Amino acid sequence: MKKSIELLRKNNELKVIEEELDIYLEIPHLAYAEVKKKDGGKALLFTNVIDKKSGIKFKEPVLMNLFASYKRCELLFGRTIESIANEITSLLHMKPPVGFFDKISMAKELFSLKNIFPKRLKGEGICQKIKYLKDDIDLHKLPVLTTWEQDGGPFITMGQVYTQSLDGEMVNLGMYRLQVYDKNHLGMHWQIHKDSSHFFDQYQKAGKKMPVSVAIGGDPVYTWCATAPLPYGVNELLMYGLIKKEPAKLVKSLTTPLYIPQDVDYVIEGWVDTQNLKNEGPFGDHTGYYTLKEPYPVMEVSAITTKKEPTFLATVVGKPPLEDKYMGWATGKIFFPLLKTTAPDLLDYHMPENAGFHNLILAKMKPLYKGHAKQFMHVFWGVGQMSFVKHAIFLDENAPKLENYETLTAYILDRFTPKSLFISEGILDALDHSSPEILVGGKLGIDATAAYKVEAPQLLGNDDLLKKVKEIIPDVINLHQYMRRTKNPITVISVNKTKNVKKYFNALVDLSTHIRIVVFIDENKNDIFNSYMTIWRVTNNIDAQRDIYISGLMVGIDGTNKNSLDGFNREWPDDVDCTPSVVESLKEKGLWDLSDEEYKKYQL
Repeated sequence: MKKSIELLRKNNELKVIEEELDIYLEIPHLAYAEVKKKDGGKALLFTNVIDKKSGIKFKEPVLMNLFASYKRCELLFGRTIESIANEITSLLHMKPPVGFFDKISMAKELFSLKNIFPKRLKGEGICQKIKYLKDDIDLHKLPVLTTWEQDGGPFITMGQVYTQSLDGEMVNLGMYRLQVYDKNHLGMHWQIHKDSSHFFDQYQKAGKKMPVSVAIGGDPVYTWCATAPLPYGVNELLMYGLIKKEPAKLVKSLTTPLYIPQDVDYVIEGWVDTQNLKNEGPFGDHTGYYTLKEPYPVMEVSAITTKKEPTFLATVVGKPPLEDKYMGWATGKIFFPLLKTTAPDLLDYHMPENAGFHNLILAKMKPLYKGHAKQFMHVFWGVGQMSFVKHAIFLDENAPKLENYETLTAYILDRFTPKSLFISEGILDALDHSSPEILVGGKLGIDATAAYKVEAPQLLGNDDLLKKVKEIIPDVINLHQYMRRTKNPITVISVNKTKNVKKYFNALVDLSTHIRIVVFIDENKNDIFNSYMTIWRVTNNIDAQRDIYISGLMVGIDGTNKNSLDGFNREWPDDVDCTPSVVESLKEKGLWDLSDEEYKKYQL
């Protein structure tokens, strides 16, 4: 990590925090505030790290917000993201050579590919200079952060998790949060759809323990590779070789058969007893909600090794925007060429960060025939990690730029009718809390490639409309109309809910000449004038099969928290919120410099 830190320092992308700060809430809260700033703020290096609870003062610094800007991503990759995408495109479209010069050119390209394959070294790596074995193993001696007050404990959040299949033929590198239970046990939050979970099933059926090695730090590209959505069985470290033009150099773990990059800062090795599950969580996750306690595999640590002077890498998750905004941007650009191999008529796609990525995708395509967009929806919902997408809007090639939200929204609303909606059911991310059952729920597709002729409603002012709505629904507190100039304005209504929202929607049918799209949200913890966080709330909270209502040209969306009024039997999680006393303490130390406006906007 030292080379990366110096690179950031040289490019004015690093802020060093020398004030003594606690791994419990203080450090992650400050990083959470920093990433909310314009362009992601700075990377933060905490050099005076303590654990007030145990009295431990750590020698190593903690680095956070490493990838949290477009500029830092490209600095750390050592090249532009576009150049990587172009290289992948070139490889995918490689054709047999026609003449001599074509053969020479292809030979050069093929020769360069030898560098993508990881290289196994003999002996030990610099990541194994310091060794902790047997009774010396103690995870509490690492500066693992507790980010939120309701978290089940400290969590490793930037771990590179190395696993292999039972026969050793396939290896996987993934990123999963890891809960520290005690000095030598970690909770392995690999969800049922992940490659590591597939390997786990193999070991479980064979009645064998599963080896795992977790690396932290080293070249930042290792960490990004752990998030890369490659097909099952493909080694993610191939992407390291492609990006860096040199192979990842690996050494064998001391107590497991797994190979890890020789220059990472930490390695935590161990074995998972496939017969032993333990409750993991809660954890304030990147959805902006706490994920609840669920049983997950447990790893018993068999060794911890480090560099002589390691740096501990961590990230902070919660409400958007977050570091994953920038990592996701790089991933989306780099893997676009691979996605086009499955969906060749795809022109562009974008996943807004305030919808938590999987909750909404905007896609531009060239429709060639009736129903093409709906066919695309099935393609997206059947491809790798895209299968977790809850809501997808498809537009034609004439649509505005996907990142131009205001213009794009107007384009969609001017051609929308309830006929545009396509509601289905499929798998969901394990982090989703809104569906009636875990892992499966409603999905919503909107076909905005077809322009329907729509007449605009008879608009009323906000005050006049609110008065009429309150006469019908006394539980309504306030409303605001967005995109009034379009043919389908969006009316956001806040309520103190005392009944199922469908009853509110049915009561509004008499006002359908004035309302086209109506969105209900709870009055508590929401601001109807804050469109950024309203999108975050609604895309998190809805299950399309349950929460979309249609009456004529009027469409209703129930974005409220669900409870027994809705026949919802699962536990509804709390929002991820900062601890006010910690924020005040950081202000008193002169470290918290996020403006009150930004604090309110992002509902910290």
